[in-house]
Order: sequence, then C-alpha cells, then structure tokens
Amino acid sequence: MPDKLDALDVRIVEGLAQYGPRNMSEIAEKLRLPRGTVVSRIKRMSPLFNLKMHASVYHTNIGLKKSIVLAQATPGQEDLLLECMKSNDYYIYLSRCYGMFEGCLGIYITPVNQCNQFTDFVEEIKRIGVAQKTTVLWSTCFHTVNPTGNWFDKVTEEWLFPWDKWVQEVVDQGEHLPYTLIDPESFPIKADATDLFILKEMEKDATIDLVDIARRLGTTLQNTRHHYVTHVLGKGLIETFQIGIVPFDRAVSDLLFFVFRFDDHRKLAKFARSLLDKPFVYIVGKILGENAIIADVYLPRREFRNFVDSLSKLARKGYLKSYDYVFRDVTQGKWSRQTIPYEHFRDGAWVYDHSKHIRSLRNLVESNIKTVSA
Repeated sequence: MPDKLDALDVRIVEGLAQYGPRNMSEIAEKLRLPRGTVVSRIKRMSPLFNLKMHASVYHTNIGLKKSIVLAQATPGQEDLLLECMKSNDYYIYLSRCYGMFEGCLGIYITPVNQCNQFTDFVEEIKRIGVAQKTTVLWSTCFHTVNPTGNWFDKVTEEWLFPWDKWVQEVVDQGEHLPYTLIDPESFPIKADATDLFILKEMEKDATIDLVDIARRLGTTLQNTRHHYVTHVLGKGLIETFQIGIVPFDRAVSDLLFFVFRFDDHRKLAKFARSLLDKPFVYIVGKILGENAIIADVYLPRREFRNFVDSLSKLARKGYLKSYDYVFRDVTQGKWSRQTIPYEHFRDGAWVYDHSKHIRSLRNLVESNIKTVSA
C-alpha cells in the first residue's frame, strides 16, 4: 500500500504555499501547530512525496524571455536530441517526451535581444538531422500553481476529481488574469550580480539561510540581506516560492505538458483562472501574442480519460478550440534541470554566445557519428 498524504500533511503544504517556506516558526504560528510538528512533517514528506521548495524566478524582470521548445526526434536520435538541446546553456528544464510524437521538451530563458539567434539554434538541430520538426513557443513567465486541498476530502483523506464541477467552473469564471499571464510590455534587467546569485541559490533551495548565501558569495550578511529585501523582493525578481510535491501515487500517475488554444482572450482567461487552484496542475503560462496557454499537468492514469472527456465537453460548449499534449519522461537520465545561468551575467548584461552554442551542437553530432561508425 503506497504512502498517502493525510489531512495534516495537506494543511502544512498549504501553509508553506500561503506563508512561504522561509520561516517555519511563522508557519507553525499561523497554522496553530507546534513548530516541531511542522518540521517533522516536512522531513517526512520530502522523501515520500518528493517535497521540494524553490524560488520561482520572475525571468521577465531580469531581462530573460521564456520559451518552450517541442522537438520531434529523427528515429534513432532520441537520446542524442536531448544532448543536443543541452548545447544551449540557457535551458532551465529538458526532458524526453512521448505521446503525440517521440522527442524532447525544453524550457529556455533567452536574453530578450537574442531571441532570433536562439530560434536559429533550434532550427540548426533540425538542419543537422537530429530532429524532424521543431516548434518554439515564446511564453510569459509561468504562474506557479501551489498545492491546495480544494479537491482533498479531509474526512476520507482521499483526492476527489469532480470534473463536471470543473467544467461548470470554467464557464462561470471571471476574466481577470494575474500579471504572470499577461504579455509583458518589456523585459528590463532589474537585477545585479549579487541579486542573481541569491536567486540561483534560492532556486535550488528556498529555505537556505542568508548567512549561507553570504558565505558562498564572500560578502557580509548585512549586504546579502539588503539585496534580498530591497532588490530580490522589492523589485519583484521572485514570482513566488514553489512548493513542489507529488500528491498522487507515482507508480500509477503521469506528468504531461499541454498546449490549450482558444477562440478569444475571454475564453482563455476563464480556462486559465480555473486551473490556478487545482491539485493536478503545477504551472500555467500564456503563449505571447496568442490566445493559447500551456500547463504542466500531473494526473493519476485512471483520471486521464476523465480529464480529456472534460476537455471535450468544454470544446462542445465553445470554451476550448483545441489542445495538444505530450507525456514527460521523468525516468533517471531522461531529464535535466538547472538554475538561471548566473555565470553568463557580466557587467550588468547577459552574455549569449550563439557561435559557441552552434559549435557545441555540431561537435556533439560529429562525435556521435564517429562513435557509431567505430
């Protein structure tokens, strides 16, 4: 029998999302629980449910434009494709994917004035024959959907999936989107090197103490605290703290990446808003200049067909135009994640070496050809 989250676990995870993970005493006080209970529960959930706490960087305010790359592999080149996509060190997430095609999914953050060069990098992967088809979707920053107990029955301690209720909720939703899902007017660099160092450390662990960051940075605690409070928080460099958890049994659940398209912005807004408090959604983003959103979806396999049937109902009602999806492969060695490319920020600007990325890509392919021929 797999371990399951109980009502107290869900309550604490909600508290982490609502109050932030950096002050356990405050969380305990707000939840009216002993601090020791909160800490012990978090320690229990970390290995059992892969509980992770990260800073979700608002890349728009550090001059980086986010994109999603969907690459269909040339048969036989699936693993090589993943390595090729790593040749551009501005990725923050990569994984093999399958379903509507076999290939890779990548999430990149590109200096806003280098977007054409990044698109050329992705095209080069296709030109050299590793991918049959590539698509670049430029996106807003992602809106983090932190865990809630909205669909959790505290009596039976089971997750419920009231799909018909969700369909009606989409219809009844308002149309106001959070700032994270509105096309930004600009991509200013509001950070300096110290701010970026703090951000990349908190991307790895949102609970890291400022004393530890100051030591790694080689500066004073006072200086680090000033940058964190005045710049990182004050200038909106963090969207939120992401409380990542696997709420459903990993053995019988799947992680999917969806692209949803709509006839107009009103329907997009209604659909997007309906996802912002659901336990089966991790992130939501809007494709720039289009009536389309993307979402990371995690579902028990028994609920996947019910979800798709609900999408079909929404399409019949006219609230959804179309959708595509792929399954993300999260087995060991099939995915990679990294923080913002802090090391490429110099003299107040991002350094993007397009020629190096192309050279690394071609060298990788040539090396693979020699290995196969040997």
